[in-house]
Amino acid sequence: MILALETSCDDTCAALVTRDGRIESNVISSQGLLHSRYGGVVPELASRAHLELIGAVTADALEAAGAGLDDVRRVAVTRGPGLIGALLVGVSWAKAMAAARELSLTAVDHLHGHVVGSTLGDDPVQAPYVCLVASGGHTFLARVDEPGSYRVLGQTLDDAAGEAFDKGARLLGLGYPGGPELDRLARQGDPDSFDFPRSAPGGNGSSSSRLDFSFSGVKTALLYAVRDLGEARAAERRADLAASYQRAIVAALTARTAQAVVREGAARLAIGGGVAANSELRHSLEELGVRLGIRVWIPPRELCTDNAAMIGAAARFTEPLPYPDYLGLDAAARL
Repeated sequence: MILALETSCDDTCAALVTRDGRIESNVISSQGLLHSRYGGVVPELASRAHLELIGAVTADALEAAGAGLDDVRRVAVTRGPGLIGALLVGVSWAKAMAAARELSLTAVDHLHGHVVGSTLGDDPVQAPYVCLVASGGHTFLARVDEPGSYRVLGQTLDDAAGEAFDKGARLLGLGYPGGPELDRLARQGDPDSFDFPRSAPGGNGSSSSRLDFSFSGVKTALLYAVRDLGEARAAERRADLAASYQRAIVAALTARTAQAVVREGAARLAIGGGVAANSELRHSLEELGVRLGIRVWIPPRELCTDNAAMIGAAARFTEPLPYPDYLGLDAAARL
């Protein structure tokens, strides 16, 4: 089994994954309550919390899998991208766990984990496929011809989709984390109440253009709508604002994904990242699959947000470092 660890942001995660993609355990300890009073993640607090939690989370993952350290054949860990202090905790812990038993270690790209998350479980996606990754820090489309690598077809030019959701939630006075709060509120509103922009930078997605995203315009449009309505009126129409704002972001993600599938001639689509837990996006992509006649892999929500099982998934397709070659391995905020 592979013992996988993930500490790139504010979730302390450990999982046991087999080489054939079976998830034996997947433990996630969220720091949401810790950071909620600040309205966002405080890097130093996140790093300290990882230090406090990583031992217990690792023990919980082993217990949930009914396994011991003697059953672990390899350790995998997120090397980056992410918050450097948080990453250092995971990398240091992984190196210690692996070196103590002279096991091999796999350094994993966090984004690669999101791309191959749907290769886990009883019905794994098979390459080639197109993947949409939408999270708080990244939004991009990729083509996967073999699960050890991927080719980016387009990415956000400014805000990530998850960042746009969080900033929109803050403008509407919602709690942290903003994305889930906005999703819940949007279900009570009319998504056609406000006509927010759905920009597609770089053209219409033809064979000569990249499939990029831009979300700064819709965020600014929400800011102006709240300002023009006034505090009292904006509070009354908060659900309609949330629904219309969410619809604009989801429509942009879906339209670009459709262009990617058609242009690449793909028969399979997978999604990953925290925004993939959004209820409207999941429904929209299911409908897209029916409309285009393709299969769509939508992971359970616990495999969309940051988790260690997806890091174990990526480790299955990444060359490990033997002991002691990884002792000099360092974390990287950007890869």
